[in-house]
Amino acid sequence: MCGAKSKSLAFTGLLLNCLELIFSANTGLSVSIYDVTSQSISLRWPKFSGASSYRVTATAVNTVGHSLLAHFSDVTFKTTLTSLIPNTVYAIQAEAIDKNGIILAETQITQSTVLAAPILSVSSPNCDSIALSWKAVYMAAGFSVSLMRSDGLGRMLRENTTNTSLIFTNLDPGTLYTIKAYAWNANGMPGDDFTYNQRTSPNAPADVKVAFNSGALRVSWMPTEGALTYSVTASNGLLKLKCNTSSSSCMVPSLQCSSEYYVSVTAYNDAGSSKPTDAVSLKTIPCAPVNISIEEDEPGHLLVSWSSVSFGHYYVVFVKSDDGLEVHCNTSYTQCHFQSDCGFTYFISVFAYNKAGQSPLGDVFNYTTAPCCPSDFRAVFVSSDTVRVTWAPVRGADLYETRAAAWSTVVLCNDTAPTCTLSALQCNTRYHITVHSFSEARGSNTSCAPKHVATAPCSPEIKNVSKEGLSVISVQWQSNNEDATYVVTARGEAGLWHCTSTGSSCTLTDLPCGSAFSVSAIARSPAGQSLPSYSVPLETAPCCPNDLILTQVTQSVTNISWSAGKGAQTYVTTLESPKGQAKCGTLQNYCLLGCITCGTNYTVSLKAISETGLTSSCTYQGYSSSACCPSGVKLYRLSNNGIRVFWRASDETINYSTDLRGSKGNFTCTPSTGQSHCDITEIPCGDVYTVVVAPLTDKDLKLTFCPKKIYSVTCSGSSVGMVIYRGKSNAEHI
Repeated sequence: MCGAKSKSLAFTGLLLNCLELIFSANTGLSVSIYDVTSQSISLRWPKFSGASSYRVTATAVNTVGHSLLAHFSDVTFKTTLTSLIPNTVYAIQAEAIDKNGIILAETQITQSTVLAAPILSVSSPNCDSIALSWKAVYMAAGFSVSLMRSDGLGRMLRENTTNTSLIFTNLDPGTLYTIKAYAWNANGMPGDDFTYNQRTSPNAPADVKVAFNSGALRVSWMPTEGALTYSVTASNGLLKLKCNTSSSSCMVPSLQCSSEYYVSVTAYNDAGSSKPTDAVSLKTIPCAPVNISIEEDEPGHLLVSWSSVSFGHYYVVFVKSDDGLEVHCNTSYTQCHFQSDCGFTYFISVFAYNKAGQSPLGDVFNYTTAPCCPSDFRAVFVSSDTVRVTWAPVRGADLYETRAAAWSTVVLCNDTAPTCTLSALQCNTRYHITVHSFSEARGSNTSCAPKHVATAPCSPEIKNVSKEGLSVISVQWQSNNEDATYVVTARGEAGLWHCTSTGSSCTLTDLPCGSAFSVSAIARSPAGQSLPSYSVPLETAPCCPNDLILTQVTQSVTNISWSAGKGAQTYVTTLESPKGQAKCGTLQNYCLLGCITCGTNYTVSLKAISETGLTSSCTYQGYSSSACCPSGVKLYRLSNNGIRVFWRASDETINYSTDLRGSKGNFTCTPSTGQSHCDITEIPCGDVYTVVVAPLTDKDLKLTFCPKKIYSVTCSGSSVGMVIYRGKSNAEHI
């Protein structure tokens, strides 16, 4: 076939030469074809004199289709016609054209494209073969396929076939091969070729070795040609473990103990996988023994037993006491005997062995022999219902139980320390206290002797607190203690007050007013002192203010002020007379009382009230309101530049004072008792005067709150003229 291909090419060349010679002889334009593929034809020509461009047209002869047209400049003398139809005859026409578009010369030649290359699908079904397949090529009469190692070693294999598939066998495993294939037509002319590189799948690894190492499986092998990766599979029938690597060894972790694994290795490359190697068997280390039981079959002897382990050839039991001493037992059976001592804790572990090694560490058991009775203990009360018990520690005791029993009541305390505090004991009770050592494995040692302890008396319960007098309080309580003395305490900011009794009541005296107290009681006996009773609040009535001052503000309003009364929060003041009553309640230490009748005698009282409503009634010296201001105050003109002030007196026994104040002078006159007018001589005219008439107190002091009136005194020549009333003044009192 390779010879037929050579003859066909020679014939084509001869045909082209003939056409070129004929064309050259007739036209002077020669065209030669120098390369043909399934989709292209390459041609060239020499420069034609006078041509400024060239035009090449290719038209399919035996196929319906459009023509291909190409233009070239005068400097282009070759081209490749592409996108042609495979195995098709084309008529190719070349034209030399001058700059005016006139064809100077032309020629035509016929050329056929070759068959298209077959597109291969390649695989390596096993380590020594390569399988190929391809789709049929149009107009192909047969196919030629060659195969050779890519490194050039060995001989080339060639196969001719009319089929569309082929298998090469007896190849080298894991080797890269170069494959070439082409089709030929009925005339034996070859088409385009297709090249592909394919590697054969690897051979199975050789010399597989397995070893058990620290719970993992180490697998090694000899590398195989062409393998890129390896996969190790270890199976025990229920579980498959895998390990992938690119080296020649691999570690498979997490092997199950007491199992037999079958191990195989598979090589991989881009072509596929090898066959797995023959399985290698490996037995793992035995599992740790289970169902371990420890019992003291008789005092001083321990029996350790366990269940049999698969693939376990023999067993070793290690027993270590808490003082550091260790002994062991080697046996092919499932039990061992050891000597033991009282009050010791033993730590016991069991291992199984086979050729692969020692089983992993299983559960470590501890066994404690019965502890001894604690030595002499002490019981000391730390409060009325709490006793602290201490003792010397004993060997082998994990826990101590302290028990306090009285009648049907039992109080327990468990602790790992050689001390315990028993709380919430019943008061006024005799207890039997016992300390037992305890081991979780062996229980308690109940041979310890008890001690007898009596608790402190019960706390009294205050039933009633009552007032017997201003500063005397009686306290009553209830208690069932025997031979107890009771102490009652009133505690407050003012200090401490006590009373003592062997009965059920006592009296607190000389308590200060306005004070708050907390009253509690305790009981005492030879066994100790009780907890205090619940406190009862006590409050004494507030103290009366020491100082009280009354000041008349206006004719009908009086201001009362006082010093603070201890313990008082609010105050109520009262002024009372046969004519009526004035009352004021306040949180302050002063108050304004209205509706006061002038010239009246009042009794003064004050109530001091605490926050809780306790009241103290306080009485003070009587109070007399001031005399009433006169009414009907008027001015009259007198002869010789004088003025008379007239009023209506509220009481003929009261003395009055008259004041006139103006811009030209101030004038005062005081009439005799019983008179209701007063004369002022030589008063300047032509001025406005403010007139006030006020009663005088016992100390001849003028009242400052009587009303003022305004009068204008005109002049008549140099003498006083008319007196005109201008109304009342709102200015301050004078």
